[in-house]
Amino acid sequence: MKNQLIPRATAKRLPLYYRYLKVLLDSGKTKVSSTELSEAVKVDSATIRRDFSYFGELGKRGYGYDVESLLEFFGRMLTEDRLTSVALIGVGNLGSALLKYGFHQNNNIRISAAFDVKEDIVGRIVDGIPVYPMSDMKEQIQQQQIEVAILTIPSDKAQDVANELFEAGIRGIMNFTPVRLNAPENVHVQSIDLTNELQTLIYFLNHYNDNGESVE
Repeated sequence: MKNQLIPRATAKRLPLYYRYLKVLLDSGKTKVSSTELSEAVKVDSATIRRDFSYFGELGKRGYGYDVESLLEFFGRMLTEDRLTSVALIGVGNLGSALLKYGFHQNNNIRISAAFDVKEDIVGRIVDGIPVYPMSDMKEQIQQQQIEVAILTIPSDKAQDVANELFEAGIRGIMNFTPVRLNAPENVHVQSIDLTNELQTLIYFLNHYNDNGESVE
C-alpha cells in the first residue's frame, strides 16, 4: 500500500465497498468493474477508482477487480482479522437497542461490556452482555483492553464521562449525544445526532425535487 494518509471520506466508504464485495462473493461472482460497483453502492466510478488508487494497483485495466482478493484486502484494512471489543456507556432506550443490534454478525466487532447507573440493571446480563456500575468503568475497560466506546447517556454527563474514558485509554468514541466532545488529539470521536440527521432529511424533502434540484 502506498505510504500516504487516506482521506476521511475514502475511509468512510471502505465498509460500504466491503459489504457489497461480500454480497458478490456469496453470489459466486469472481470479478467486478468500477462501473458495476458504482451502480450498486451509488458512488460514481471515478470516485471509486480514486479511492482504490490510494492503496496501489488493486485491479487490472480491461479486467476489473478480483472480488475475493479485493475483499481480503479491505478486510485487512478494516481489521476483519482482529477482534475489536467495544464498551457501551448507557443502557437506556437507545443503548438497549444497540445491545440487540447484530454486531455479533461481524466477526471483528463485539460489545463486551456495558455500563450504567441504574441499580435494577447493574449486575445483570442483558442480551448476553454484562452490565457494570459506572464506578467500575475505568477498571473494566483497562482489564478488558477495550479501545472503543459507544456513548448513549444524558447530554449533561457526556463530557465528564468522556474524560473518564480518555483516562481509561479509550481511543475512539461513537457519540450519540448532541454534545460536541472535547477530546485529545489521539482520540477519534464520531458524532451521530439522530435528531439533526432527521431534520436534515426533512429539509431536503421540503426544498428539493426528485432530481435533486432546488424548488425555491
